[in-house]
Amino acid sequence: MKTQHFDILIHAPPERVWRTMLFSPTYERWTSAFCEGSRYEGGWDAGQTIHFLGPDGCGMVSQIAEHRPADFISIRHLGQISGGVADTTSEAVRAWAPCHENYRFVSEAGGTRVRVDADVFGDHEAFMAETWPRALALLKTLCE
Repeated sequence: MKTQHFDILIHAPPERVWRTMLFSPTYERWTSAFCEGSRYEGGWDAGQTIHFLGPDGCGMVSQIAEHRPADFISIRHLGQISGGVADTTSEAVRAWAPCHENYRFVSEAGGTRVRVDADVFGDHEAFMAETWPRALALLKTLCE
């Protein structure tokens, strides 16, 4: 499994960037770069289960591994959801799970540098390499 790295400087304080990134309605707006109609169910507290879903109800079952507000978030992806059923044990899922997405919010002169480290698996590498920069540009627009 590979880990991709992305970052962007956003001219806003870390608290605003963090809130814009995680909470409705702005979460749905920047994540539309990945899938129009993206949403989540669950919470962002460490240890909580969270489902990242598309408009058809399919998506990822994950857990918040660590969360320090406006500083760091680690998401542990544990499986997929299809047809309303979570799969965390199949051979196909075990080939990549768990994988992580980590977000850092670093204060810099003039704003916040958002750093993303995202594990990628299967044939998703090119899609993620193309889509993460677009998603972060949307986040920047929403924050500024």
